[in-house]
This record gives sequence, C-alpha cells and structure tokens, in this order.
Amino acid sequence: MDRRNFLKLSAGAGALALFQITGVSCAGSGGGLVIQESLPYKADALEPYISEKTIRFHYGKHHAGYVKKLNQMIKGTAYAGLGIEAIVQKTYGSAGETGIFNNAAQVFNHTFYWNSMKPGGGGVPDGVIAEKINADFGSYDAFKKDFASAALSQFGSGWAWLVKDGDALKILKTSNADTPIAQGLVPLLTVDVWEHAYYLDYQNRRADYIDAYLEHLVNWAFAETNLVG
Repeated sequence: MDRRNFLKLSAGAGALALFQITGVSCAGSGGGLVIQESLPYKADALEPYISEKTIRFHYGKHHAGYVKKLNQMIKGTAYAGLGIEAIVQKTYGSAGETGIFNNAAQVFNHTFYWNSMKPGGGGVPDGVIAEKINADFGSYDAFKKDFASAALSQFGSGWAWLVKDGDALKILKTSNADTPIAQGLVPLLTVDVWEHAYYLDYQNRRADYIDAYLEHLVNWAFAETNLVG
C-alpha cells in the first residue's frame, strides 16, 4: 500500500494517529472491525530462511488470533472503527485497557514485521537509508552488530527495532507487545523474537534466525520509505 492510499484509508476510518507509518495501516473496516492485512508475498516466499509452515502458523494462527481478540474487545466501544495506530496510542499506559493495547499493538507489530521482510532482501543497503545508517552508527557493520545484539539480548518475548527518534536513528528493543508507536517514535523495520517466529525452523538458535533476517530478508526499501516519509 502506498502512502496516498494509506492516508485515504486512515482518514476514511477516522484514524487519529500521531503520525502515520507508510505501508502499514490495519485501519478500521466495515462494521468497525480491524482487518488483518494480507501478506505482502506468498507463504513460501521467504524459504529457506523462514518456512511456509512457520508463516502459516505465525500469520494464520498467532497474528490472526490477535486480530480476532481485538475485534471482540472493541466491538461496541469508542475504539471500533479507529485505525490500529490510534487504538494503540489511546490505550497505552491505561491499566484498564491493557488487553486492548496488547492485542492492538501485536496486530500492528506483526503487520510491520511482515513488511520489514521480502524475498531476496537483506545485506548491505544503499540509498538514503544507507547514508543515514552510516552517519548515525558509523557503518553498516556497526549497525548490524548493535541490532543483532539487541534482538539476541531481548529476554523472553519481544521485538528489536530500527527507529527514528527526531532526526536520529536508534536501535530499540521492546518486551511482549510494546511498540515504538506508543512512545512517539517512528519505526523503520523490526524483527520478531517471540519464539513462535523462529522455533519451528531454528529451535533455540535465535542468533541464526537473526543472522538470516539481516543477511537475506530485510526489506530496506520499506525501511527507507518509512525514513523519508
């Protein structure tokens, strides 16, 4: 989805996001439901690095489960019909709405994760994103080391992110469902380090999964689009 269509969809759904992420909306649909965006590639397109079996469980069970639970929770509430970013931002830090936040954030995070990858991706980027990485981290190798360290050191379930904080790029790790858009940051790409993201393919070898993500899967065009907005 390009930025123009994203903005139209968000506006039509009454989204009140603090900012908008290009390519990822999960905006409200008919009847006030949040939709599960389609995968941007076929379920077997990331093999051999992520198997079709993992994708079908991860996207078809886990991600779909968050969408279903969220829609059950927001039905008949003021959140029905809002874009996913607005739901996340409005429920962040509210003890009485933790369940809505967790499911909404997981819907956003997963949609962003699928778009952060592509067949034939990974490796050293070029263009504007490469220039910014070199300026803020010193080199791509330094970025890669720091990003892999964040993803590997995230205790338990969570995510590692490349984000834009003001004018600077930073690496962030979040636990469970937490997400940068709740903190006023602009995500550029993410890797899911919940076990269901990699265990069928890598068992407990999270480091190998992270390496495969960086070397063969990262969608640098998506990251650059989010960077330049």
